[in-house]
Amino acid sequence: MNRTHPFRPALLLATLALSAVGCTSSQTAAKPVVTKPTTTSPTGPVAISNRAMLLFDDAVKSFDAQKKAKAFDYPSLQRKFKAAAEADQNLAEAEYNLGVIAERMGKPDEARAHYQAALTKKPSLRQASDNLAIMRQNSGDVAGAVALYQDVLTRYPDDAGSRARLAEIYRQNNDHDKAMELSRAALMRDPQNTNALKVMIRSYLERKQLAMAKLVALRAVKLDATDPELHHAVGLILQKEGDNAGARLQFKSALEAKADYVPSHVALAQLALDAEDFPGAEEHLRRILQNDGKNAAAHVDLGIALKGQGQYDKAMQEYDEAEKLNPELGATYLNRGIILHKVKDAPERAVELYRKYVALAGGEVALNAESPVFGLMREAESIVQAKREAKAAEEQAKQMEALQAQQQAAMKAEESKQKGQPAPNSAATPVSGDGTAPKATPAAATGAQPAAATPAGGPPAAPPQKNAAPADADEPTDDLL
Repeated sequence: MNRTHPFRPALLLATLALSAVGCTSSQTAAKPVVTKPTTTSPTGPVAISNRAMLLFDDAVKSFDAQKKAKAFDYPSLQRKFKAAAEADQNLAEAEYNLGVIAERMGKPDEARAHYQAALTKKPSLRQASDNLAIMRQNSGDVAGAVALYQDVLTRYPDDAGSRARLAEIYRQNNDHDKAMELSRAALMRDPQNTNALKVMIRSYLERKQLAMAKLVALRAVKLDATDPELHHAVGLILQKEGDNAGARLQFKSALEAKADYVPSHVALAQLALDAEDFPGAEEHLRRILQNDGKNAAAHVDLGIALKGQGQYDKAMQEYDEAEKLNPELGATYLNRGIILHKVKDAPERAVELYRKYVALAGGEVALNAESPVFGLMREAESIVQAKREAKAAEEQAKQMEALQAQQQAAMKAEESKQKGQPAPNSAATPVSGDGTAPKATPAAATGAQPAAATPAGGPPAAPPQKNAAPADADEPTDDLL
């Protein structure tokens, strides 16, 4: 398995101090009014019908049961509280609870309408004002949120919740002194206000006062062990202290309190990737993407986890998805380049992707000169150069081989010529016993007669001889005719 160190973007949401996402989630998770509605108002007693009260109590009991089971059926709760609200128009608490349920169902406009209706029926229902302010704060309308919080404090000077939320706004604007002042004022009025404690934890963490942050966080966990954000806060502190094992336990405790608490999934995914526990990282990253499928950075990290398990094609699919979601995320190109470079034997394309990463990072000047990407780029470029040289050498070798073949053919042709042989590849010619081709001699030039045909039945008859020499010169000639 290729163990090239993964390059990752800063993971996902916020995992430095308690994240803004964590803060937002804790604020928007407003709780329905679970006590019986008050029957008095500043203008006098308010009569609530018995039927409406019974319906309201039934809805509250259903909410409590679902909360205990950690499985909410919001449409069912919505129907129950709507029936209570319709049974008596003065039941502002039922209207408020409908706003809470609408907010949890992801219907902010509907939630605002219910909160406004609740305040119209009962202006003293400050929970509705709080939630409207929180929604403004979460949408980025900080000034509008501050105005609503201050209005609540004007009408309810002892309200701890609005002070805690104002403290968070000051902290986000780096006014830690004012944030701590408001947090302490909130705790004086409500010692169990965990929102004020969270502001203090974040403030201490941002100022690197880990011991104080830890002290406040542990106190908060004792007050509410079911709040995942508090366990997450302790985990972050332990992580900053170098205790990753302890931090991991706290992040898991946060998930036990709330299985889909994204910041803790993020932190655990980071720890798993750092430890090269790629299956573990994959598990948490998939949970993150279940909550937010358009998180490009999570797709990149899932690609890294899959690459670590040797699933290179699946990793490339995750990088493709990340590029579709955010074409400016440099880590996408860097990690894709690593697979092309180290696994797919495509260094040319890898070099292009490395250069794109450097450009998106602000160029070579912006990156540290010792950034690993430059080493990867040099290595890929050397492979590309080596391939070019090898290809050129191969072509040269082929040319030399062809030239040698031509020279050998020419030498053989010359040897054949010197021996009187035809050049190679000419028509075949019979060869005599002494290695030379026989030469034809015309009969007229020698006076020789063609040999007589041999009869089939025996030896050939001797040809008649004219003026033949006598057999023996000493014998007397016979002059007889």
